[in-house]
Amino acid sequence: MSERVIAFQGMAGAYSDLACRQVFPDMQSLPCAQFEDAFAAVREGRAQLAMIPIENSVAGRVADIHHLMPDSGLNIIGEHFERVNHHLLAVPGASLETIRIVRSHVHALSQCRNLIRRLGLEPVIAADTAGAAAEIAERRDPSVAAIASELAGQIYGLVSLQQNIEDAEHNTTRFLIMSREPRQPPRGAPTVTTFVFRVRNVPAALYKALGGFATNGVNMTKLESYMVGGRFAATQFYADVEAHPEDRPLALALEELEFFTREVKILGVYPAHPDRIAASAGEAD
Repeated sequence: MSERVIAFQGMAGAYSDLACRQVFPDMQSLPCAQFEDAFAAVREGRAQLAMIPIENSVAGRVADIHHLMPDSGLNIIGEHFERVNHHLLAVPGASLETIRIVRSHVHALSQCRNLIRRLGLEPVIAADTAGAAAEIAERRDPSVAAIASELAGQIYGLVSLQQNIEDAEHNTTRFLIMSREPRQPPRGAPTVTTFVFRVRNVPAALYKALGGFATNGVNMTKLESYMVGGRFAATQFYADVEAHPEDRPLALALEELEFFTREVKILGVYPAHPDRIAASAGEAD
């Protein structure tokens, strides 16, 4: 059973659920209350994979993920870019004239400000998009709408009063696919390596630690810092680079990195998504 199950955080119909169904249509998606529950489902064998959102092109990084991933016991084996198409959902019989309130996750509400302002709706924050859809389906109130996915509308029997209501056309969420066992792609194909590290608390440590990537021509596409252990001096960095650790440039860069850090941990080596490859090619042109 677990070999055909992929876990995600949220309720059925969440955008993470939609991503699971898009990438793995033959697998059963497993809703989990928290990110930790999705990780545990994979660790304990109740699911083979987990689909975890890491960042959004509008809202930025997903809160808490960078703290949770290094200790999840899982490995990143892939990435997926999911275009976010928000729908204004309501119960059958409702219309744009009857709705007065719109419920959704805080990020979804902020991503649809133009429509909310144009219709004069009162935004109300909900725990998540699919949960908001489920709630208005249960209440059957034609004055309340939800912002969620088309999938959530189908699952909870709602109608879409308006589709693609997000303000930004580029609204995209990047997901990471995680597994118990690592699954590295062969050398030569476009590859992403994700790792975390802590620099030593000495002057210019970060500058020196990153120098090896520059001198070896390794493209670093993400570098984010966050506090660990509640100590202001203990900072951990999360990084993505477009290279394979068995390739000489990245091997040399990681070797140099270790001179200036207390800990380096590779979280995954995985194929670059076609959207990433296309974007890199576009920037090169």
